[in-house]
Amino acid sequence: MERRTIGAAALAVGAVGLGCMPMSWAYSTSRQRGDESLRAVHRALDLGSCLLDTADMYGPFTNELLLGRVLKERRSDAFVSTKVGLLVGEQHIVANGRPGYVKRACDASLRRLQTDVIDLYQLHRADPEVPVEETWGAMAELVRAGKVRALGLCAVGARSARRSGARLHDGTIRQLERVQQVFPVSAVEAELSVWSPEALEALLPWCATRGVGFLAAMPLGNGFLTGTLTPGEGFEADDLRARHPRFTAEMMAANQPIAAGLRRVAARHGDGVTPAQVALAWVLAQGGQVIPVPGTKQERWVTENAAAAGLRLSPGDLAEVSALPRALGSWE
Repeated sequence: MERRTIGAAALAVGAVGLGCMPMSWAYSTSRQRGDESLRAVHRALDLGSCLLDTADMYGPFTNELLLGRVLKERRSDAFVSTKVGLLVGEQHIVANGRPGYVKRACDASLRRLQTDVIDLYQLHRADPEVPVEETWGAMAELVRAGKVRALGLCAVGARSARRSGARLHDGTIRQLERVQQVFPVSAVEAELSVWSPEALEALLPWCATRGVGFLAAMPLGNGFLTGTLTPGEGFEADDLRARHPRFTAEMMAANQPIAAGLRRVAARHGDGVTPAQVALAWVLAQGGQVIPVPGTKQERWVTENAAAAGLRLSPGDLAEVSALPRALGSWE
């Protein structure tokens, strides 16, 4: 698989990563099976999709524990990205960016992952009660201590930006400018897909001009861009899509032209090419520092996603995909 470089630390990874959250959290709990997920992770490493993206809050904690079972055997094959800064309660999620907590959380993640170093340690969300520079400074100390190789920042949530009328990623860029003064940012993780291209406006250019890697979260639109979801089919109550306004039956039906457009492009590339692969290839084409991290818990989808790294879309294909209708449905 093609290799791409993550930011200031010049860390090389496969062009397509693996988002591990669905294995333990947020998607269809009844379909989460540990053995199946382990096979998916092993398959990703076999194919060169070495960037494994997790977080301590996924589960919570169980996702890191699952990955630890693989890393115990195959640490040299993997690039481990995990996150800190969010705590999961019974009915809520809160931020904690206190320096002492960050250091304890890192040690706990290292134990669960069964490794002595985290390749990319990302701040999941800034704590409004703690200056972000203090949190980032504690993370930088972990690099100097040899527990972490590079630091990353996850984009601020979209809803607050939309309510305020600001550009979607203005808040994230302000945070990046602040923490960059403390210690270099190696990567930014934010949503980027055919139906959520907002990062192209300002956030991705910010990263490109500074040599910062970009981890494209949800590059398959939470599964919609695969073309395998049926409007009105419904989701389990604990599946995040059950509460997502783009996944109502009405909005899924209204957004079918996007899926149809991806199918048209896929058909031109042969019987074995899927809409999901076209969607991932479009994300890959947005810049050499972009690494999509599609989430899955099934080996078959890992294989399909990894193959997208070899799909080359023509300028006409890229223009056609970029011109597809904007997705309908918003958080408001």
